[in-house]
Amino acid sequence: MARYNGPKSKIARKFREPIFGPDKALEKKNYPPGMHGPNKRRGKKSEYAIQLAEKQKAKYTYGILEKQFSNMFKKASAKSGISGVILLQLCEQRLDNVVFRLGISPTRRGARQLVSHRHITVNGSIVNIPSYSLKVGDVVGVREKSKSMIIISSSLSSENAVHEWLLWDNNSLTGEVKAIPTREQISENIKEQLIVELYSK
Repeated sequence: MARYNGPKSKIARKFREPIFGPDKALEKKNYPPGMHGPNKRRGKKSEYAIQLAEKQKAKYTYGILEKQFSNMFKKASAKSGISGVILLQLCEQRLDNVVFRLGISPTRRGARQLVSHRHITVNGSIVNIPSYSLKVGDVVGVREKSKSMIIISSSLSSENAVHEWLLWDNNSLTGEVKAIPTREQISENIKEQLIVELYSK
């Protein structure tokens, strides 16, 4: 399936946020890309442009394509509750995102690759679908043959953020989904209401 493989710094500068992780280019040039640099006159954005940009930011953040994202919004809208929050919860429950959140990979892109290359298990069985939606009680682990991989051990040895809705066991290299994350537990700077407004037009 097609994925964005272009310059990551350009996208980070476009949204003025480190979407793909720490970025030195963003620190040096904290303004949108373009030949006129920071001096370019930038007109006031329309309401539609602001909403579209927020949706694009969410898609780039979680590495989801348009059709997938649209289907996730339909699924979120069909559930009872706040559609925008449910949409972000569905994004967080993706297997590649949970692998990233558990610290098995330092980036979502790397996590997606680990899943695709059959290094990750769910409830003891290998799952190679990054978009696989996890449920409360599911246990995500590293396949026995893959536990010695440098990229995994290096990521796990670094200081990773603690997420209350996940439980990590460093001895068995497994993590359990304890609960569906609340909006407060989702750290991404995404204004989900703008996405809801865009899709509701």
